[in-house]
Amino acid sequence: MRATKAVIHLENLRHNILEIKKIVSPGVRLCVPVKADGYGHGAGKVAVAAIRAGASFLAVASIQEGIDLRNAGIVAPILSLSLPTPEEIPGIIANSITPLVFDSEFISDLGIAAKKMNRVIPVHLKIDTGMGRIGCFPEESVKIAKLVSNESHLFLEGVCTHLAVSDSLDKDDIEFTRLQIKRFEDSVKNIREAGINPGIVHCSASGGVLQYPEAHFDMVRPGILIYGYSPSKELNAKINLKPVMELVTKVVSIRKVPAGTSISYGRKWIAGEDTFIGTLPVGYADGLLRKLSPGLCVLIKGKKYPVVGRICMDQCMINLGNSGEVQRWDDAVIFGPDPMGNSAENLAELLDTIPYEVTCGINKRVPRIYTGTEDLNPPDYV
Repeated sequence: MRATKAVIHLENLRHNILEIKKIVSPGVRLCVPVKADGYGHGAGKVAVAAIRAGASFLAVASIQEGIDLRNAGIVAPILSLSLPTPEEIPGIIANSITPLVFDSEFISDLGIAAKKMNRVIPVHLKIDTGMGRIGCFPEESVKIAKLVSNESHLFLEGVCTHLAVSDSLDKDDIEFTRLQIKRFEDSVKNIREAGINPGIVHCSASGGVLQYPEAHFDMVRPGILIYGYSPSKELNAKINLKPVMELVTKVVSIRKVPAGTSISYGRKWIAGEDTFIGTLPVGYADGLLRKLSPGLCVLIKGKKYPVVGRICMDQCMINLGNSGEVQRWDDAVIFGPDPMGNSAENLAELLDTIPYEVTCGINKRVPRIYTGTEDLNPPDYV
């Protein structure tokens, strides 16, 4: 097996789900997003572990992601969070994927196709309360709910919205989030008063789970919390999480170089003294972006060593100093759950981004190795 691999600690994923369950009220359902191949962790194994730990729904961002889960044997409800094309409608129906709806054209097309295929399918009405992405406006929500109710082969299983800044502690952002929640509550109330059952009411992603218990409603959709990170650093203290992904490689070469030796493309780093340089078989094609050097250190035998010179497509170099403690073939951890080393959050800070982008960016050529899989054996895992 390749030296560079992503170890996925499913026992940590289960821990995170149980921590989330401590925050929400009993009876509040859990929808686990496994889009983008489970945020880079592997959608199939993550889906099974999440269901085993108590998830009621899974969420994807494309119809093909949902179909892939069905082909893997997943039978749990799957909610698609992004808009499909008309050509994808038969796949939605055939694979029992629950779409979001918010306009008359798509509702009509979906209803016609469901009738032709002799299926009655659930849909969730998406309301745009301030995200500005997709959804009907709050004042349209009753009209759109009625359109769904009038379709004989559709039924309104749920009503939802998405909060734009629920992970922020800024005063204005908190005020805006509360406004979004109020708009959503009013919309749901109006739907009920129109004699329509809104079904499963859901609103909160990770930020909402941590900060707005009044917005937990019937179901929550924590994404990054599942994978071991808070949606913002300011919220870290609110929950005890364990990172699920560990990116690890090996030291494949060690050479002593004299002072004045330049390392890697561009000669951006030059040894100030005689030192040992180690080579790691991981680079930006694996998701270890060039921008991480200078700044990134890797963990070897409980000690950090800096990456020096530009990160290459497939390799990078580290300065091991003169101690001789590191040996060829030693493990080098890029990031993971070990508190002595980096987390994806640390890399995100160096990149001026978020942990989501770090884990999603680990290329598929990096093999995923799963731990904590004892109870994930098919065919009874769903």
